[in-house]
Amino acid sequence: MLEVELKYQQVNLMTIIDLIIALFCRIDDAMLTEPKHPQANLYPSEIVTLAILFALKGVGNRAFYRWVANNHLELFPGLPERTRLFRLFVTHQDWTERFMAPATILGVADSYGVELIHPIREGRSAKQIGKKGKSNHRWIVGGKLCLILNQWGLVSAWDCDTANVHDSNFQPLIERFEDQMIILADQAFHAKTGDPANLKLCPRGEWNQRMMVETVLSMLTQVCHFKKIMHRVWDYFRARLAYTMAAFNLLAQWNGLKPDKHGKVHLSIAQFSL
Repeated sequence: MLEVELKYQQVNLMTIIDLIIALFCRIDDAMLTEPKHPQANLYPSEIVTLAILFALKGVGNRAFYRWVANNHLELFPGLPERTRLFRLFVTHQDWTERFMAPATILGVADSYGVELIHPIREGRSAKQIGKKGKSNHRWIVGGKLCLILNQWGLVSAWDCDTANVHDSNFQPLIERFEDQMIILADQAFHAKTGDPANLKLCPRGEWNQRMMVETVLSMLTQVCHFKKIMHRVWDYFRARLAYTMAAFNLLAQWNGLKPDKHGKVHLSIAQFSL
C-alpha cells in the first residue's frame, strides 16, 4: 500500500513539474523582448511563471511560497525571499498585458465580486481596502472585477474597483473598444448620463451568448479559488487579478481553440488545478 502511494505521489509530482516547464516555455515565447536586469536573480519569464502559478494555486502568500520553496526550488534556483518575490509580482504586473486576447466583433462584459474580509469584520481596521457591496444577491466586503471577453470566451480587458461601485463605473473600459467590439452586458451597466455606442444592454432572458461569462467566472471560482482572497494592500490585490486573467487566457488556449460543429468553443481549465 505504501509503495502504491509513493508511486502515485511521484507521478503527480512529475505532472506538476511538466506543467510548470510547459507553462514557462509558453510565457518565455511571449517575453523574448523583455531584458533581464543585470542585478536580478530571476528572468522576467520566471517572475511571470511564478506569479501565474500563484494565481492558479489560489492560496495565500506564505502557503504559496512554502509550496514553491519545498517542492520546486530546483526549477527556480534564484528564488528570492518571500516579500521580495511578491513585490516583484506587483512591480511587473503590466507584463500581463501581453497575454490579453485580441478583440472580436462581438464581446461580453460582466462584473464579479471578490471577498477580502467577512462582512462582520468591516471597519475593524483603518487600513481596510475593501468596501461593502452586493455580489450574487449577498453582501460582501471586498472588490469588484469587470472583465470583457471576446467571442471565444478569452479575456480581452479588465478593470477593478471596490465592491460598492455601480457597474456603470466600468463604462470607460467598454469605450476602449468602441471601434472594435460590440459588447453585450446586463442592465446593471446602464448609466443615467448615457451609455457607450458599442454597449448593448440585454434584458433578462435574451442574448444567451452572455452565459459564456458565467462559465468563465465559474472556472475561476472553482480552480483558482478566486471568490475569496486575503490581500490587504490594493496594489497586491490588483496584481492578483492581473495574473489570474493572464493565467486563464494561457490555460484556456493550452491545446488551441477548437470549435465544435456549431462553431462553439468549449473552454476548460479544470485539468490545471493545483
